[in-house]
Amino acid sequence: MNTGFDLAMLREGLMFYIVLVVSLCIHEWAHAFVADRLGDDTPRNDGRVTLNPLAHMDLFGSVIFPLVCIFMFPGGLLFGWGRPVMINPSNFPHRKRDEVLTTLAGPASNLGLALLAAVIGGFAFRYEPRVIELVKLVLSLNVALAVFNLIPLPPLDGGTVLKHAVGMSEETFFNIARWSMLVLLIAINIPPVRQLLGLAMGLVSWPFASLFQAIAG
Repeated sequence: MNTGFDLAMLREGLMFYIVLVVSLCIHEWAHAFVADRLGDDTPRNDGRVTLNPLAHMDLFGSVIFPLVCIFMFPGGLLFGWGRPVMINPSNFPHRKRDEVLTTLAGPASNLGLALLAAVIGGFAFRYEPRVIELVKLVLSLNVALAVFNLIPLPPLDGGTVLKHAVGMSEETFFNIARWSMLVLLIAINIPPVRQLLGLAMGLVSWPFASLFQAIAG
């Protein structure tokens, strides 16, 4: 009995981890791809314009921390990140616009994965209902990544958009970024903040879930 439970937990944990790493790596690849297309060759020179996950994984953020969260604190805090893509905005023809487009490419890629999960999963469900477990995981995890990264706080993607929206200096941006992730880690464990994030994720998930249900019949 215990063996079955352990195997089930291992299976679910590994599936969660694989989807998380794939989603994080595609997020970083999207940053690199768009920056490259807009004229900045920094990501290409760094070997980041590739779907090879090894190019985008961070030892602590993509391996150690997520695995510890998944297998040692199941159902609790889950946090992970990929290796940030370095860009040189001075290479862009339209510096502000192109940096914002490059920044938004990451969350957009996660929403794109959620859309694919809803559409492909909806058709697959007609033939294999058990696929719903994977569909829910891909959809919810990518919506969570998109919403979280769009929080308007440096160094998150939303923080970069905010920087250009309010004319924040680079110095101020980096000074805030030094402490903001620690503050955010604490904040997301405060019930009202978690509820607010949950509400935002639920609202963003709704059209994808509705699309899946419409296709699945």
